[in-house]
Amino acid sequence: MAEPLRAVKGMNDIFAPASGHWEWLEAKVRELMARYAYRNVRTPIVEPTALFVRGLGEVTDIVEKEMYSFEDRLNGEQLTLRPEATAGVVRAVQEHNQLYDGPKRLYYLGPMFRHERPQRGRYRQFHQVGAEALGFAGPDVDAELIALAADLWAELGLSGITLELNSLGQPNERLAHRQALIAYLEQHLDRLDEDARRRLYSNPLRVLDTKNPDLQALVEAAPKLIDYLGAASLAHFEALRALLDAQGITYRLNPRLVRGLDYYNLSVFEFVTDTLGAQGTVCAGGRYDGLLEQIGGKAAPAVGWALGMERILELLKVQGKLPPLPVPDCYAVVPQPEAMAQVLALLRPLRAAGLAVQMHGAGPEGLSSMKAQFKKADASGARYALVFGAAELAAGQVAVKPLRADATGSIQEQTLLPLAEVGQWAARLRA
Repeated sequence: MAEPLRAVKGMNDIFAPASGHWEWLEAKVRELMARYAYRNVRTPIVEPTALFVRGLGEVTDIVEKEMYSFEDRLNGEQLTLRPEATAGVVRAVQEHNQLYDGPKRLYYLGPMFRHERPQRGRYRQFHQVGAEALGFAGPDVDAELIALAADLWAELGLSGITLELNSLGQPNERLAHRQALIAYLEQHLDRLDEDARRRLYSNPLRVLDTKNPDLQALVEAAPKLIDYLGAASLAHFEALRALLDAQGITYRLNPRLVRGLDYYNLSVFEFVTDTLGAQGTVCAGGRYDGLLEQIGGKAAPAVGWALGMERILELLKVQGKLPPLPVPDCYAVVPQPEAMAQVLALLRPLRAAGLAVQMHGAGPEGLSSMKAQFKKADASGARYALVFGAAELAAGQVAVKPLRADATGSIQEQTLLPLAEVGQWAARLRA
C-alpha cells in the first residue's frame, strides 16, 4: 500500500460545516461591496517575481523570507505564488488600461501564499478579501473604504474592533524622518535586538513596529513621522479625520503604525482586536499613490485594504456570531431501488421550485432500511421526510412526514400528497 499523501503544512482542507461559514462570509462581502458599487476583479495566483520585488520592496519580510518563488521549467521565467493581491490588481489595471475611462472601485477574494510558521489565524495558504480604489486622490475615498470595512463588522455582528490611524506622508518627508530615526537609533545600538539591528539601515520604520517589550520605551521616544509631514500631507490627514468624525467612526491615532510594505504613503490604517492575541490585526490598508508608476505604468493615486478571512471567521467563532448553517427542506426516503428512476424525476421540479432536497442514495450494499433512512433524515435537519413507497407511488402519491415541531410545539401527522400537487406544495413551503 502506497504511503498516504498529506496536505502541505499550513495549507488546509475545508469541509462542511466550516465551508458553509466561508460561503456565508463571502456572500456578506459580495452584498456589501455591491452596495458600495465596488466590482469584482480576479487576477492570477501566479505572478512574475519581479512584480513583488519591485512593488513590495526588496527588504520587506515578505520578499526576503516568505515568498513561494520558483523558476518556470519551460522558459526559465521567475514566478511567485502571490503573497498579497494589491500588486497584482495594480498590474492588471495598468496592463489593461482600466483607468483610461476613469477611476475604478474593485474588490477581490482569494488565496494568498506565504512561507511562514503556521499558527492560529496565520497560515501558509490564507485567504483575503480586499477593496481597492484606483484613480482617486482625495481623502473622501480613504474615508469611504474605512467606512466600508466598519460596515462589514456591523453586518457580521462583530464587536471589539478598533480602528488605528496614521499618516506616512510623502517619500521626501519619510526620507527626512528616516535620517532622523537612524541617527536616533544609532545612539542606542546597545539596546537594539538582532531584528532591529538588521533593519536599522534597510527599513528603519519597521523598527517602530517591533513587538519586543524591551524596546517599547526606546521606540516611544523615537522621532515621530508626523512631525516631518508637510502642509499638504497634514491637510490630507486632517481632512480624513474630519470625514471619519462626520460618519461617527471612532479611531485611535497610532504614530507607530507604519505597515510592512514599501508602497504605502499618506493614510495608513489597521482594524485591530484584543481577542485573537498576537494575530490581532484583522484588516489593514492605506494609500499607495506611487505603486502604478513603480511597476511601469502611468502615475495614478490609489488606496485600498485587505482583511484575512481566517481571522474574521475565528473572531466570529470566538464572539459566537457564526450563523446556523442551512439544512435541507426535505429528505427523500426511497424504500425500493426500483423506484429510484421515478423519484429522481420527481425531485427535479421540487428543486427547481426552490426547495433544498437531500435524497437518500444507495451505499455499497444498496439502500438502507427504512429505519436507517429516517434516522438519516432526522440527522439532516430537514423539516420534512418525503416517503416514496411502492404503495404511495402506485396511487400517484407521496407521503409527507413532518420531522420538526411547528409554532405550537407539536409535530403534525403524516399526510399523503398527490404527485400532481407537489409543485404547488413546494411553492407554498417557500412562500
